[in-house]
Amino acid sequence: MTRTTAGRLALAATLGLMLSGAAQAQSRSDADDKKAAQDAPSRFDDTRKQAVEIGSQPARDLGMSKREIPPVLEDALSDPYGIRSLKTCAQLAAAVRTLNDALGPDYQAGGEYTENRAGKLAKAGGKSVINSIIPFRSLVREITGAAPADRHMNAVVDAGLARRGFLRGVQYKQRCKTTS
Repeated sequence: MTRTTAGRLALAATLGLMLSGAAQAQSRSDADDKKAAQDAPSRFDDTRKQAVEIGSQPARDLGMSKREIPPVLEDALSDPYGIRSLKTCAQLAAAVRTLNDALGPDYQAGGEYTENRAGKLAKAGGKSVINSIIPFRSLVREITGAAPADRHMNAVVDAGLARRGFLRGVQYKQRCKTTS
């Protein structure tokens, strides 16, 4: 990677982080200030993770960096509906918790959907700048193996989501107490 490219990456990641942070700060209402103060570390961490994700995209495109796939998702891809070793409610709950750790929190019925439009625009802008660095990006991604790796990542996430839903159904059928 050339010095110019590295400089562009750093500038774009910084710009995306600043824009996203500014958009989040602007979108808060007075009623949300108290909650925002409690969530500030997690919002900042999320913004930082997104900026790192966007900034590291060219390295993944060139095959210099790879995402780590949790083993539980690889297992879900190989057998999403297997329950051979899951006999008790405690075992089912542990399997769901492991999937939650890999996938993030499960869907909660009745939850309010909120979106930070300015943050989404900043993220899209940052991605556009970063993705324009590599000419013939889609071809480069296929040659380096980044595109097949992304397709595999999408497949394991889909399998993990299917497995979690299946296990929730098994918990319901067995009348297991669920907390989350």
